[in-house]
Amino acid sequence: MNKTEEFYIGYQPRAPRNLANFIRRIAAGIVVAAILIALALVFGQNRFALSFFDFGNVREFEGIVRTAPVPLLQVPDATGAAIQYALVAEGKHGADSLVAGMDGKRVKLRGTEIRRDGMTMIEVVRGSVRVVLQAETANAALPEELGIHALIGEIVDSKCYLGVMNPGHTKPHRECAARCISGGVPPLFIARDTAGRTLRLWLVDVDGSPVNQRVLDLVAEPVEISGAIARRGDQFVLRADPASYKRVY
Repeated sequence: MNKTEEFYIGYQPRAPRNLANFIRRIAAGIVVAAILIALALVFGQNRFALSFFDFGNVREFEGIVRTAPVPLLQVPDATGAAIQYALVAEGKHGADSLVAGMDGKRVKLRGTEIRRDGMTMIEVVRGSVRVVLQAETANAALPEELGIHALIGEIVDSKCYLGVMNPGHTKPHRECAARCISGGVPPLFIARDTAGRTLRLWLVDVDGSPVNQRVLDLVAEPVEISGAIARRGDQFVLRADPASYKRVY
């Protein structure tokens, strides 16, 4: 046979041309495959939510306090409509004690804004809440009752979910969420309707009382809840007995 086979000798400065070209193609293929795998891993992951915690930027807010279904501050915007800020205390604590007895009162307070997808919250600086001298008591509008519905979703602590942590839900966040809820942070129920839209509902008992200590075992688990849904402005509330919650397997 007249076929000449290339043979690479290690101490030679260059490999034979055909062998070198073959190695180059293999190396280029490995690099391209690595880049494609990296891109697939990056773009294949779920996107972080558009949440925000304005850490370190303490501002003053003024508005009307509502203590139900959860502590809220209604702040008029430029159009005259009210932005409803849920209220929590610093750390893993709720704000019930900070605004006790102030329902319907106009107050000033200092705090840090938290927000996600249109829902807003204020982490209130302890000791900063004060009733305005010309305090006014305003009657709360009656909630719009939307009927009894059964939803499947996840119980989360509202403070982390709305922006303090990202992502602030699912099992990796379970221990933190349970501690926040046990400390008084209002629980949210996150579900989706038949059109795929995300629903965020404040979770309370049938009489509107807190359910924090009764839901700790179900935080960050798939849960089915059947109860009465009501709407106050842009806030939705789900009233249901925690004993009726069903874990979804």
